[in-house]
Amino acid sequence: MEFISANMAPIMFAGLIVFLLMGFSVAFSLAAAGLTFGFIGVELGLLPASLMQALPLRIFGIMQNETLLAIPFFTFMGLILERSGMAEDLLDTIGQLFGPIRGGLAYAVIFVGAMLAATTGVVAASVISMGLISLPIMLRYGYDRRLASGVIAASGTLAQIIPPSLVLIIMADQLGRSVGELYKGAFIPGFVLTGLYVGYVLLITLWKPTWAPALPPEARTIREDDGSAGLKSLGVLTVLSVGTAIAFAKTRPDTTPTDEMIVLSMCVGVGVAFVLAVVNKVLKLGLLSRMAERVTFVLIPPLGLIFLVLGTIFLGIATPTEGGAMGAVGALVMAVSRNRLSLKLMRQAMDSTMKLSCFVVFILLGSTVFSLAFQGVDGHIWVEHLLTSLPGGQLGFLIVVNILIFVLAFFLDFFELSFIVVPLLGPVAEKLGIDLVWFGVLLAINMQTSFMHPPFGFALFYLRSVAPTSDYDDKVTKKRVAKVTTGQIYWGAVPFVVIQIIMVALVIAFPGMVSGGMDKKEEVNLDNVVIDMPTSADDGQPQMNQDQLFGPAGGASQPEEKAEDPMAVFKQADTAASR
Repeated sequence: MEFISANMAPIMFAGLIVFLLMGFSVAFSLAAAGLTFGFIGVELGLLPASLMQALPLRIFGIMQNETLLAIPFFTFMGLILERSGMAEDLLDTIGQLFGPIRGGLAYAVIFVGAMLAATTGVVAASVISMGLISLPIMLRYGYDRRLASGVIAASGTLAQIIPPSLVLIIMADQLGRSVGELYKGAFIPGFVLTGLYVGYVLLITLWKPTWAPALPPEARTIREDDGSAGLKSLGVLTVLSVGTAIAFAKTRPDTTPTDEMIVLSMCVGVGVAFVLAVVNKVLKLGLLSRMAERVTFVLIPPLGLIFLVLGTIFLGIATPTEGGAMGAVGALVMAVSRNRLSLKLMRQAMDSTMKLSCFVVFILLGSTVFSLAFQGVDGHIWVEHLLTSLPGGQLGFLIVVNILIFVLAFFLDFFELSFIVVPLLGPVAEKLGIDLVWFGVLLAINMQTSFMHPPFGFALFYLRSVAPTSDYDDKVTKKRVAKVTTGQIYWGAVPFVVIQIIMVALVIAFPGMVSGGMDKKEEVNLDNVVIDMPTSADDGQPQMNQDQLFGPAGGASQPEEKAEDPMAVFKQADTAASR
């Protein structure tokens, strides 16, 4: 009993692992471990019996947490967009645009994956959509199966780090930080990670050009009457849009946060392109090619939705919950404009949203029960002593924590990691002087690997569910196409897991990558502060000189008769004002 009393915290954590290994769901495992060891602690005298009476208040606190409302809003928005055909239109258009170059379809998948991440925020929807639409086309034209599988799975997981990410909402709630701050901090790393994916595909096209061939001429359906691709007018429109965006960015103050400047500049540039395209179409000027019009009218609506949601959050106009509500309304409007909104679609979206929201809330309830008992037995002190005693200070702590998250991600998804591990790590990181917003973004990038880890990565399971399991005859080319094996999907994911690890190292090495998107604080040099007191009044009221406020220069004391009433000068001023 003495041993149990002295080591209740590690025994409790081991008990949670036993519950999980027995096959119980995470939510009930957390609650069972918390209640079991809580009552054991009460019987051993480690916990007061009144501690468990705090559970109802903690549960009601969860129900009153408005931040969690953003989860159903963003989930509903993503599901409506995914079922309204937006992903299909984007992949078809961007695939035609990038098709003439080697690896064009892979670039299109990465670009559309980033677009879907910034609108849907749901990994499953992105991976399944791109797997159903892009994978058959990539196989049809000779893409290597490992490259095609890895690109689709990795691009779908961008929804983990690019706002509005669900994991960032959970992370903000667990770390006690603003969702908007984590969105701003993750903005630049999300685009950097997308660029690393593009760089990997570029290396593949140079090293193994047969793995990522260009689309053949007969597959390029968007053409002009003379057979050209019509890229000149698109290039001119792009130059005008980018030029306008850069010119607008230069007019912003130097203190403008990077993420805010990027969003506003892109909004202005895209708005100019859309207005020019609408004017050209309405007046039938014929200045834009079919490709230019198609790209403009397919890209602008989702970009507009991104600006509506993220722009209002970054500018401080709306909270993340309000931004999610506006995004849900915008998704419904886009579905109506495409004539895709139906009662069946609404029912499917609401059903999936309800399931995910209940899943999150139940895990949060279980983690609340566990954390109450764990803190009651001084578990947080045990974890703090364990991690603060690591050699290397902050760097040693970050290395060990990231290795721990990477290993646990083989078995747990990001929801479970966020609710079980992050509450234990956050206080220790704060005590070591680590900014929790930066720490949250770093962990979110690491948790992204939980979707890509062979053999348990959920993104790999999603792709496996829609990839062909047997050889089939292609409907377009009439050729026999080989199946995609599970091993090819797993090996295709490995390079992208390595890229995500490199991204974690880059964030640790260059913390400004995260803080660059945060609000810039104006620094005040106290040496240059000058207090200038007026010596004469224009309104006839008596004024106080420097000696009356601060005493005579040089620290000389006032005559004793003047020091009898320190408030005399203020009383005189009030008397004169009343007269």
